Amino acid sequence: MATQVLTTDDLYEFKTQLFEELKKLMDNKPQSGKKKYLKSSEVMEMLQVSPGTLQNLRINGTLPYSKIGGIIFYDAEEINLIMKENRIDNR
Repeated sequence: MATQVLTTDDLYEFKTQLFEELKKLMDNKPQSGKKKYLKSSEVMEMLQVSPGTLQNLRINGTLPYSKIGGIIFYDAEEINLIMKENRIDNR
């Protein structure tokens, strides 16, 4: 088996290539850390509402949701869209 010697320049070049690839992956990441789906506790914190208010928003159809098992999920983009659509501008 042939032995290969690594130099400091080889390691520096490897590090540079690795950082460039990591940078590309980070730049291509959609929504930079934002979640696509939120759980009820996250939505309550986001909207500053109680569990009962969140349940009323589900029941009256204001907030669409998906239920998988016993966990309710909300689409973060839909919540932001609903907030924009129901904005009242008192100028």
